Amino acid sequence: MNALMKRLTLAAILLPSAALAHPGHVHDAHDSGAQFIHGLAHPVGGADHLLAMVALGLLAVQLGGRAVWALPLTFVGAMLAGGAVGAGGMIFPAVEPMILASVVILGVLVAMAARLPMAALVPMVALFGAAHGWAHGAEGPATGLPLYAAGFALATMALHLAGIAFGRLLSRGLELRVLGGGTALAGVALAVA
Repeated sequence: MNALMKRLTLAAILLPSAALAHPGHVHDAHDSGAQFIHGLAHPVGGADHLLAMVALGLLAVQLGGRAVWALPLTFVGAMLAGGAVGAGGMIFPAVEPMILASVVILGVLVAMAARLPMAALVPMVALFGAAHGWAHGAEGPATGLPLYAAGFALATMALHLAGIAFGRLLSRGLELRVLGGGTALAGVALAVA
């Protein structure tokens, strides 16, 4: 366990350099394949997005039942709506702090093995999804939004599924809670970087 804590601490220290670092943007309106690929790459190009999306999968599997499908689908649906808003140039106040808060809060919920009611989790997850989506949309290409959005939606769902698979592998035990704590610490490190 001590070795795991050391690795998580090292990851939390090293992650701030990757915070909010997203891949370059596609500006060629005629390259639809590149727009889709850019959409696929965007969620994994920033530690903040990657951590939150995997943590949501961990939380979903930890809760079990309908949370396994409801939380990821809520996140992706709200993310697509937020992406459209961001691409349209509308403002989302404090979007970056909201994204970082999603990493910390989702990590803490996993670490604490919190059992919040779905009536509280679904709106919270929707807000987090909309914030992540706004960032994707605002940083996306000026044209080809549908392909770009399909890419980031697919990548996000894959990250949620990876979190679910990893959570099932850990059997909802202490390791899962430690991983949630490490995620929260990484979120705090990103916030202060």
